[in-house]
Amino acid sequence: MTDGNQAHKLRLAAIDVGSNSIRLVVAEVDADARYSILDEEREMTRLVCGLEETNELSTEAMERSADAICRMKRIADGFEADEIWAVATSAVREASNREAFCDLVRRRAGVNIEIISTETEARLAARSAIHRFDLSARRAAVMDIGGGSVELILCTGGLLEEIHSLPLGAVRMSDRFQRPVPWSNKETKRLRKSIDEVLSERLGELLFDPEVMIGSGGTFTSLAQMIRCQRERERQPGSVHGYVVTQTEIEDFVARLSRMTLSELRDVPGLNPQRADIIVAGAMVIDRVARRLGVRQIIVSEQGLRDGMLLWMVQRHMGAFAPAPSSPEERMTVVRAFARKCRSHEAHCEHVADLALQIFDDLRDGHQLTAESREILWAGAVLHDVGYLIGHEKHHKHAYHLIVHSAMPGFSTRELDLIANVARYHRRAKPHKSHPIFARLVPEDREMVRMLSGILRIADALDRTHLNHVQSARAERRAGITQIVLRSDANVAVEVEYALRKGDLFEEAFDTHLRLLTAPATNGTPMRTFRGEVAIPSVGA
Repeated sequence: MTDGNQAHKLRLAAIDVGSNSIRLVVAEVDADARYSILDEEREMTRLVCGLEETNELSTEAMERSADAICRMKRIADGFEADEIWAVATSAVREASNREAFCDLVRRRAGVNIEIISTETEARLAARSAIHRFDLSARRAAVMDIGGGSVELILCTGGLLEEIHSLPLGAVRMSDRFQRPVPWSNKETKRLRKSIDEVLSERLGELLFDPEVMIGSGGTFTSLAQMIRCQRERERQPGSVHGYVVTQTEIEDFVARLSRMTLSELRDVPGLNPQRADIIVAGAMVIDRVARRLGVRQIIVSEQGLRDGMLLWMVQRHMGAFAPAPSSPEERMTVVRAFARKCRSHEAHCEHVADLALQIFDDLRDGHQLTAESREILWAGAVLHDVGYLIGHEKHHKHAYHLIVHSAMPGFSTRELDLIANVARYHRRAKPHKSHPIFARLVPEDREMVRMLSGILRIADALDRTHLNHVQSARAERRAGITQIVLRSDANVAVEVEYALRKGDLFEEAFDTHLRLLTAPATNGTPMRTFRGEVAIPSVGA
């Protein structure tokens, strides 16, 4: 298919093996790293049907799906695709016989299926939404609904804050309630209650309220098409990408559709007849999630997982991202770039990091603190205030989520988890095994977080006024007491007071008593000593 007289253009194929349907998209990439779609294909195979009862993919569904993937592979080969990436989501991920299914597809179609995690699935959907819509100044929820699950991502300024995978897919919920058509009031209430219980259990207290929702998946596009037909008196609407609907409109459609027979549903303008038996449950899920988030405006995306897959492949092939940084200097650049993206107070955070490293370096030999933990402390200090991007009150918790979902290149998942924990515990509650984010760390990493967070709390307090008055902080351990000598030519009474207030975690983690000594940086005036039990002079003293 390629003209030999023309330079070869990169061609990529993405296959999404979903719980309800399998989709193929083949794209050609231009020199500016933008792609155009050459062909698309979709087959509804309902892999998720019966999964909840048996925990297995049915033989019939696996055969249908393998045949569909085989046909899609031939289409991609016909376009001479340079890479075919096939991923499987909720149904295959949860099935006990997933390896048998992957082996079947490998034998029959010659395609290796990657079973992606819920977080990877959510990240790909979010990548698409952030790329296609301007979310740089908005708090948004990205919701991708499939047949088996819902991926819900909360983001601020294009940065991921929370990721939730919910077992609320349209086919799954329809199967659970045996697709009663029309729905009785009793069944509708049962469905609503079931969805709300999952949302209460899985979402808990949200860290912020989104202003808008970006919705992708067949249920969203079907609802948008039906609403557009009703608004504009059309029978077959065109594209609904970027179309805006309201939660109230979706709620109204749920009420109307639930009263229809299957035959009536198949004749609703804008609704694909193949979705008639699952549209009520899927629409109800969207309605209840929107209500739970307090979102009134919903922007529909016709993109989603496959678009995210293609964007990822384009960036990898075209070198839009540099190779993952490996040297300490390169990783420092990555951390600083992320801090700036979060509009962090750079001068304060860099100064806190310097003070923290001074204390760390003076204590490391006696406490087996490693070079890795030094880098973790530095990154946690530079990023400890990134949560202000979302709000002041819980900025330490916001910082944790922003960091752990940042996917900063060059850092492993474990390293991001450690940095995020150190930043999270720079204030308020101390690390405790009752906290899931702390408890999931191995014991050695928990101890590291306690020590590093203890140091960070003191360093942060030593710049409480954000005036960089404390020029240096040198630590020395003597007979169960850790003395930290502060050098400054300014009045640092406020900094000393807050450092002593926040010193309890440091004392526990290092099994020591904290003593602060202050002295001018430029002359030999005698030091002043402060302990936790001694009253601190006022700022004017």
